[in-house]
Amino acid sequence: QVQLVESGGGLVQAGGSLRLSCAASGTIFSINRMDWYRQAPGKQRELVAAITSGGTTNYADSVKGRFTISRTNANNTVYLQMNSLKHEDTAVYYCNADVRVSAWSGLSEYWGQGTQVTVSS
Repeated sequence: QVQLVESGGGLVQAGGSLRLSCAASGTIFSINRMDWYRQAPGKQRELVAAITSGGTTNYADSVKGRFTISRTNANNTVYLQMNSLKHEDTAVYYCNADVRVSAWSGLSEYWGQGTQVTVSS
C-alpha cells in the first residue's frame, strides 16, 4: 500500500505564507511525478504545481511567481512553498504522486486526503 500524508495547511492572512508538505510512505519502488492540486468550493480540482523525478517544474498561471514546488527524492516528500497568498488561493490542497510500487510495475496514481488552506482578506 501507498499513503500520501499532507501537512502544513491552515489559516493565514492575505500576503502571508504557508509551506505544505506531503510525505509518501508504504511499498514504493520509485516516485516519478509529484503534484499539488487544489479544489475550491464550487470549482473543479486544478493542478497547482508539478515536479518530475528530474526536477522539472511547472505551475498554474495563477500561482506562478508566488508558489514553489520542490521535492526530496530520498525522503519521498514534496513541498509547496506558498508566498504572497491571496484569498483566491483558499482551497483544499491535495498531494498527488505517480508511484511505481515495484521494479516490474507500471505507474499508479495516488492521492492524499487533502489539507485545508484558508486565506483571509
